[in-house]
Amino acid sequence: MKKNNKILNIFIPAVFSLIIFVSGCSKINNGSVDANSKEIHIRVWESKDGIDQFIKDAGKAYTKQHPNIIIDFVNVALHASVDTLEVDAERGVGPDIIPAPHDNLGKLVSKNLIIPTRNPEKISGQVLASCAKALTYNNTMYGYPVSAETYALFYNKRLINENEVPKTWEELVKWVQKFNAKNPGKVGFVMDVTNSYYSILFTTSGGNRLYGDSGTDANNPRMNTSEAVKGLEFFQSLRKSLGLENVELSTSACDGLFASGNAALYITGLWNVKPFENAGIDFNVAVIPSLPGERTPAASFSGTRGMFVTACSKHQDIASDFAEFLISPEMQQLRFQYTGAMPSINTKVNSKYMSGFLQQLDYAFPMPSIPAMSKFWSESNTALYNIWNGADVKTELDIMNNKIRG
Repeated sequence: MKKNNKILNIFIPAVFSLIIFVSGCSKINNGSVDANSKEIHIRVWESKDGIDQFIKDAGKAYTKQHPNIIIDFVNVALHASVDTLEVDAERGVGPDIIPAPHDNLGKLVSKNLIIPTRNPEKISGQVLASCAKALTYNNTMYGYPVSAETYALFYNKRLINENEVPKTWEELVKWVQKFNAKNPGKVGFVMDVTNSYYSILFTTSGGNRLYGDSGTDANNPRMNTSEAVKGLEFFQSLRKSLGLENVELSTSACDGLFASGNAALYITGLWNVKPFENAGIDFNVAVIPSLPGERTPAASFSGTRGMFVTACSKHQDIASDFAEFLISPEMQQLRFQYTGAMPSINTKVNSKYMSGFLQQLDYAFPMPSIPAMSKFWSESNTALYNIWNGADVKTELDIMNNKIRG
């Protein structure tokens, strides 16, 4: 399913101080904020490792425009935000804004933990099409997308020439077999094979999609269709054909192999760009090879990280305004500087790798956000482990498909 996402150009404004003077300052729905009004605090949950400093700096820029509004950063890990909100909201101590991956949207909505997007048509028009779709649930948009993500094929330019980068999985197998034979101690290709976030790509031939084209058919996961079975039979064959029988393929192990220069090809995401640059690897990024019988790059999962205004916020309109402020071009550029994450809007960032991810994003599809996704995550990795290690593919997929129905 190809999406017409706009291509980001390459440039980052160097001076952050200009950000706070941007034209077209955000406005609160109920009128601009009076500088003499009572001081209002907006509590924003976020993680660390760069995103914390972004929220702090964005908060300062927003307060510069609205002096009586103070943005308070509170460290809550991304993976814990939804469950923690559910507890804190009942106690009356919940935040105004939380971050969450879009596949949590169904849970957030069904438990009435968040409110819809203010001005959804405006926001949808500002952000990448995949981000707008990802934050739409039951025809209603929730939250404000602050970053997009997918994964692609990283390649070590010291181990493989640009013109050798495989465009099909059959080409990849042939190249890796030759590489492995000539380079003992190195590995031609790695990926975290038992992580369904990545290996879902093998189920997507012929337009097959988890929970249907819209990702909402909870009663029909489509993980035991003929396309899925055929794709995962090919996936299973890679263990031997790529010489991976005795290779540790956890995410951390694969990261280490590529970062040490011992792996030539690796399917991973934008979050690994900085670590690999810091490790001194000369690499680039290409689209994922097409599956057997297909002519276009294999479909990957795409993800959107949203900032959601909570139902328990006492300042929902102001919180919505700040969340919208985070998707302005200036804030998106600043966020990229701190995190390296793909912006959710068509803005300019300084990355020679971004074009590869954007090309792959054209062939990606949003992770379903229905509550049944929690079952998919818990069951699919077990099925992949069993299949990778030789279990009957159809049997494993039948079992998994039944378990992940809504």
